[in-house]
Amino acid sequence: MIFKNIDIKLFLTTTITLITLFGIAIGSLPKLRMNRATISLVGATFLILTGAITLEDAYTSIDLDTISLLLGMMIINVNLGISGFFQFISSKIIHYSKTPIDLLLLIIFSSGALSAIFLNDTICLMLTPLIIEITTQLNRNPVPYLIALATSANIGSVATIIGNPQNMIIGMSSNISFIHFTKALIIPSLLSLFILFLIIVTIYRGEFSKSKFVQNPEFKFRIYKPLFNKSIFSGIIFIIMIITGYQLPLAALTSASILLITRRLKPQRVFIEIDWSLLVFFASLFVITGSIERNALTQKLFHLIEPMTRGNSHLFVFFSAMLSNLVSNVPAVMLVKPFIIQFVNPEKTWLLLAMSTTFAGNLTLIGSVANLIVAESAKHYGIKLNFGEYLKVGLLITIISIVIGTYYLEFIY
Repeated sequence: MIFKNIDIKLFLTTTITLITLFGIAIGSLPKLRMNRATISLVGATFLILTGAITLEDAYTSIDLDTISLLLGMMIINVNLGISGFFQFISSKIIHYSKTPIDLLLLIIFSSGALSAIFLNDTICLMLTPLIIEITTQLNRNPVPYLIALATSANIGSVATIIGNPQNMIIGMSSNISFIHFTKALIIPSLLSLFILFLIIVTIYRGEFSKSKFVQNPEFKFRIYKPLFNKSIFSGIIFIIMIITGYQLPLAALTSASILLITRRLKPQRVFIEIDWSLLVFFASLFVITGSIERNALTQKLFHLIEPMTRGNSHLFVFFSAMLSNLVSNVPAVMLVKPFIIQFVNPEKTWLLLAMSTTFAGNLTLIGSVANLIVAESAKHYGIKLNFGEYLKVGLLITIISIVIGTYYLEFIY
């Protein structure tokens, strides 16, 4: 341990933690070429150096279940992308879209459903270029459809443990079963998707006033059939394993392993597309929150949220939503999770945390990684999705969806 004076150590721990969380919140540090992954890794390393957490404790604080689940899902998603699965879904959206209303409905509900199964960030990454191509060929304003994609991906992802990274952490920490989790949150998710549709149609009345498209666009794509069929098969195995009670990480890695047994696809083709920086980000965050738990910072944070441990669900939801927009949803969940055991009903509190931190991601354009993926991808095509334009939809759907989710979990479920 480098620093023996407890006050100095506490000061350094607090400073490093705050700088790291600040960098994670805005995605960079001034005048430095660092992203969330590098900021969290450097922060975690410095916390170990200052003695805030030992190297051995740092290793044990990393939740390998969550890391394994995330890695398995990434391998599955990469194979689906290579096989042409997401292009196939886009072709079906085009085929059944006869009016702008049809197109919006199909984008919202297909994005929501896919995000519940294949991670919201992946869906936004895969579908943004396809939706831009569709709307360009139809001579439509792409902005409302892109906003619909981002917000519906966030909303749909709340319905399952594998829908987004923060749900994975909650699922692994709470031991709530996949089916029970989905039964609790699928209704708020579906209701919020419908409300989202009404909000976008109301705000962009002009875009949805025409009754029919003049012509359907041509959408050329290629299905890599052997991999497509194999991906569907591995997906079925994944679902069967979940239903029959296998642990989620094992189910995901089994499905991923089936896809990695191949004579055609080079391993590099898959591994080069895996978001390794996200895995580094997660592992580092586990170390950072582990150091917080082991120091006086834990008590300070506990005193901050202590009123919510007395059963005030509404205050807890508000706190979680605000924290998610301050430090991002994954760090917010990691900061709050050590205290869930203090609540009168921990299971309901875990569900409220999943709901509030996910729906809060729709508040602003920088509220979730999924939103940023859509905005940055659109920028490459010369389409500007700005903060104010997004906020018109984001503010309304966030407030309404959180109210729906809180009421449902508190009084109906």
